[in-house]
Amino acid sequence: MASKAQVPYAAQDPHQVSSLIKALEACSKKGAAKKSGVHGKKSTFEVAGSDGVTVDSWKFQDWDYKRRDLPTYARGLFTYHRKDGTPEIAIRGYDKFFNQGEVNETRPENVEKQTRGPYELSVKENGCIIFIGGLEGDRLLVCSKHSTGVRKDTDVSHAVAGENWVDMQLASIGKTRADFARELRKRNVTAIAELCDDSFEEHVLAYDQTSAGLYLHGINLNLAEFATYPGELVHKFANEWNFKKAEYLVKDDMKTVQTFLHHCAETGSYSGRDTEGFVIRCQRREQGDGGNFQDWFYKFKFEEPYLMYRQWREATKAVIGGRPPKYKKHQKITEEYLLFARKQLAKDAALGKAYMNNHGIIAMRDSFLRERGLKGSDIIRQEMLDGESESSKDVARNIVLIPVASIGCGKTTVAVALTKLFGWGHVQNDNITGKSGRPKQFAIQVCNALAAHPAMIADRNNHQRREREQLINDVSKVVPDAKFVALQYVHEPKPDMLPAIREITRDRVLSRGDNHQTIQAGSKAPGEIIDIMEGFLKRFEAVNTNTKPDDAFDEVINLDIAASSRENLATIVNALAASFPKLIQDETTSEDLDRAIDAALNDYQPAVKHDLSFKSNKGNKSHVNNNRNTLGGNHQQNVATQIHSVPATPALVEYFCVRVPPNELLSILNKSFDAAPSDTAIFYRQLGHLRRIQSTFHVTLIHRASQKSHPNLWSQLSTLYSSALESQEEKNSAYPDPLLGKCSVELERIIWDSRIMCIMVRLLDDWETANAYAHITIGTASKNIKPKESNDLLQRYFEKPPNGETGIHEMEISKGTQLEGSVKAVRQQ
Repeated sequence: MASKAQVPYAAQDPHQVSSLIKALEACSKKGAAKKSGVHGKKSTFEVAGSDGVTVDSWKFQDWDYKRRDLPTYARGLFTYHRKDGTPEIAIRGYDKFFNQGEVNETRPENVEKQTRGPYELSVKENGCIIFIGGLEGDRLLVCSKHSTGVRKDTDVSHAVAGENWVDMQLASIGKTRADFARELRKRNVTAIAELCDDSFEEHVLAYDQTSAGLYLHGINLNLAEFATYPGELVHKFANEWNFKKAEYLVKDDMKTVQTFLHHCAETGSYSGRDTEGFVIRCQRREQGDGGNFQDWFYKFKFEEPYLMYRQWREATKAVIGGRPPKYKKHQKITEEYLLFARKQLAKDAALGKAYMNNHGIIAMRDSFLRERGLKGSDIIRQEMLDGESESSKDVARNIVLIPVASIGCGKTTVAVALTKLFGWGHVQNDNITGKSGRPKQFAIQVCNALAAHPAMIADRNNHQRREREQLINDVSKVVPDAKFVALQYVHEPKPDMLPAIREITRDRVLSRGDNHQTIQAGSKAPGEIIDIMEGFLKRFEAVNTNTKPDDAFDEVINLDIAASSRENLATIVNALAASFPKLIQDETTSEDLDRAIDAALNDYQPAVKHDLSFKSNKGNKSHVNNNRNTLGGNHQQNVATQIHSVPATPALVEYFCVRVPPNELLSILNKSFDAAPSDTAIFYRQLGHLRRIQSTFHVTLIHRASQKSHPNLWSQLSTLYSSALESQEEKNSAYPDPLLGKCSVELERIIWDSRIMCIMVRLLDDWETANAYAHITIGTASKNIKPKESNDLLQRYFEKPPNGETGIHEMEISKGTQLEGSVKAVRQQ
């Protein structure tokens, strides 16, 4: 039957590729992470036998892909330059896709609202990903996820193993590498396959000699934006070039998809074969009914029997390595398996060495299952019937609650409330004194608390993976059967959540004064406190149970930073009661929770106070006292303002302006450009990738240079400023930028050329500007371009409205969009 689907095609745009590479270069420079919180990695590889042709691989950390401001979301991206210097995308992987419910976009209700069918459900094969592309000169490029060629640490890399399979396939159909490279280049695509070959590397699912090979599961266009072939065309291509085919099926609606997936998840199998799960391929739009649909993937991973098999593998490696095996689930069957494994290892010493090199893993497992006459799906089904699928049901002690938080989340309040409710242990890292060995001391005290209590709270931020790894490893050495529960105050995705988190946590920290061990808000300047808090937010690493050390968590309880401590306390108690019913056997009433929180809020006083560097305060007393005196009672309302000891005078004013909230303005811009065609959004994306979007935004009312041409406006604003300063001095306040008034700003349209971008605005509430056109500058293409060029851009715009020749572009903002601004004076620096 002939294919009905049309083969998608689009040529590469060298200008877009060049902009993408510039943005990637900026992210990969030294110090980039300090500026934006994200750091990309560039690796350069010489293409074998190419006379010096190189390709660049670009990648980010897995957790970075949850951000909204990356230059690309492709996992597996290689670029190079042709002989004439033209930049090209050589390899283009899938956009990073997440498990159902892992991020907001993959929550079932959002998938149903924002996607359309048909829904292609591809069976997840269990191997390593291989990318195949064509370079100029009919040269074939074969890559693994982030590298190509022979790696220094191994004789045969994944890329080379994939290349060997490609050669075998081509030989079997009488084709050459040049033939294949020409075909891929003609289509401007990357072929994406899964290398499944147990003779090269075992994973969890078995592939014998007949089933081993390259399973083609995708063909992507080599474009900055993600675009991919439908399954029908992927299978057609696989037939033509002798790939094995990744099986897929099609469903028309989300209800049918969910019913099918949950049925398969009961046993972790499909068509009688164990599998990891499915990749669901569809189209999605972000901006409600008005957005454009784009290709989009998410995955539905089966926990079992895959996790059971992985648990057996890690437990066996622990036995071979002479360590006590740790396993959280399937305890009875795992004990039986380990007894079988020990016997096999005792019979043949070579088995252990091979096993540690990832060979013989599946054979050991399958031998055990054959001896028992079982399949993995049979075990899972029986455990469900017997109610034995969760070993935690019988656990009643040695439970460690580990907060994962930043400053101001409320973790200590909740911890104290839990001790009031249940009498559990509570160790605060801030109570440990001294400069060295603090992590070890903390772990020792956690173990001591477990000796006296069934559960305890390890109260520190634990916001980085290395902290969690240290704590889990040190406690496990002393208490091998400890169960670890993460109390995660959710921070991801950071670009979406951080503005609200900042507002909430700063208000909490600054309002509690000195009632905290490391952040004494009554004794430190707000700017100093905010810098400390920002450091924690930038370093925060979310829990990822798919990787070490977070895979050691038995449970993860997600908490809402915006919620009250009372709400989060209820969430924790309910989750623990469900997971560890023998730990919390008595019913906890609403009144119990109220009393516990009330006691935590009113009774708690920090036992030890020190700053985060644990330096002595000697010699700094005058500085602390000065801050106390100058802050007065108004520091909470000015948390983001840098304090200066000398108040400004009108003579030092550089300009007067209306400041607008940056987060609200950026949200409007992001929504506007997300809904626009990709070519319209290019310059805005470029500004973002190059970090040329301003951090603050304002409408200039009058600059010092214009006071002679607009003396009345300058005099009026200077009088307002002088009065505000006098009022400030009477209140004993030292803030240099008092509020002169409020001004509503209506946003009308975005205007830009290749150098600068601004927004035309209308000032309401009777304020006026000395500029010919009221505007907000968004950003400039380089630091050599001054923001005042916005005036020139707008002048040209009104003289000759945009068309294809002027190089000026415009986009209207939804009518009636307004921001509440603050009229301020800005002093000379």
